[in-house]
Amino acid sequence: MIDRIHGLIAPLTARLSLALRVAILTTLAVAATLAAVSAMVFITVRAELEGSLDHSMLHRAKTAVEAGVTEATLNGYPPSALNLADVKVAVVRSGMFVDPTVPYIRDQEVSVSLGDLDHSLRTAKIDGTPYRIVAVQSGRGTALVLAQSMESSYRILDQLKLILWFTSIAGIAVAGLSGWVVATNGLRPVRRLTDATERVARTQQLDPIKVMGRDELARLTTSFNSMLVALDASQQRQRQLVADAGHELRTPLTSLRTNIELLTEASRNPERSLPEAHRAEIMSDVQAQLQELSTLVGDLVELARDEPMRRDPEPVDLADVVRHAVERVRLRAPGVAFDMDVKPWMVFGEPLLLERAVTNLLDNSAKWSPPGGTVQIRLRDGVLTVADEGPGIADADLPHIFDRFYRSSEARTLPGSGLGLSIVRRATDRHGGSVEARSPKSGGTLFTMRIPGVEDSSDARIL
Repeated sequence: MIDRIHGLIAPLTARLSLALRVAILTTLAVAATLAAVSAMVFITVRAELEGSLDHSMLHRAKTAVEAGVTEATLNGYPPSALNLADVKVAVVRSGMFVDPTVPYIRDQEVSVSLGDLDHSLRTAKIDGTPYRIVAVQSGRGTALVLAQSMESSYRILDQLKLILWFTSIAGIAVAGLSGWVVATNGLRPVRRLTDATERVARTQQLDPIKVMGRDELARLTTSFNSMLVALDASQQRQRQLVADAGHELRTPLTSLRTNIELLTEASRNPERSLPEAHRAEIMSDVQAQLQELSTLVGDLVELARDEPMRRDPEPVDLADVVRHAVERVRLRAPGVAFDMDVKPWMVFGEPLLLERAVTNLLDNSAKWSPPGGTVQIRLRDGVLTVADEGPGIADADLPHIFDRFYRSSEARTLPGSGLGLSIVRRATDRHGGSVEARSPKSGGTLFTMRIPGVEDSSDARIL
């Protein structure tokens, strides 16, 4: 039944604004409360009036009995005298009654005269007027009956009913108006948020909203502003990435196009054929540029994601990762020696990403090492250090070397895209670690990468 009522009401309320729904709910709640209070007041007052009248009539009836009111006494009073007192009096005797005003006698009063009841109370109409009828025993086989009009009490109840109706209607009207005003003012920040959201969707402008107050709506506005700031920062990073990527891609693409146009022109014009040595040199240059372009595109794809690609993490020995990375880099840098001393360190992570990060560190050190130089690699308690014998990094460049596309003035003359060390920091952050670089006074560059883990492989899965 409740589901059916909700099904009927839901389509109607769905078309109403939130402020109007709050006002309607407030009005209904106040209306229900006023109805319950009015009913309780009316019932209480009616019971109090009847109780007071019953107590008064019983007291008067018993007093009359104690004073010795008899049939003869009643017969001695003219009916007009009793009518002036707004009271009808009768005596019931042995089931019969003596009544100068012909009262309305029923079984209750007869039962009192017979001694079955001590007294009786009831309401009945006499000539269309409501009366409260009381009967008490006035002797053996007799009962004294008093009937008093309740017209004044009913008149009071009717006035009370009008007052309750008026106050209830006025209260409901005030509640509805107050609910509308409160809902309208209270939902103003929500409307501001709605307008701001629509403005962002329409204009793509991420301007923060002014925060007013310290309540929950103010916190909601603050959170929305934080979201706008984060979204704006994300857009700025994307625009910067596109601009930097365009700048970095322009050089290898231009070189590739020049070399390919040169080879194409030589193949079309036999008179301008290239010597075999020049042709081999150009083809080698093209292959190198393609390799550099492939690496650059792969790095861009990895760094362009706000969330890295989800892989399945697994327990892995960081020492094995370092060994594999050293073997790969040794093939690319045959003129550099690698002094490796690593101890087992189990981590729970992504082997390919970790190996790529370590490989980038080793590639960077090998690139800056002099011919015949040595790269020292140490792994102790999750701390990997890579030291080279190169010229070191200037103090002005140290804070920026892990930024995307950042290349020092010396590095711009060498192959590279400025993304390798960014991937290193991305990988360490993803595994809850850190990486830093410094230039010791003895020379060269020292990279320190920390990855949390354990020495025992049996505990790797609890990381």
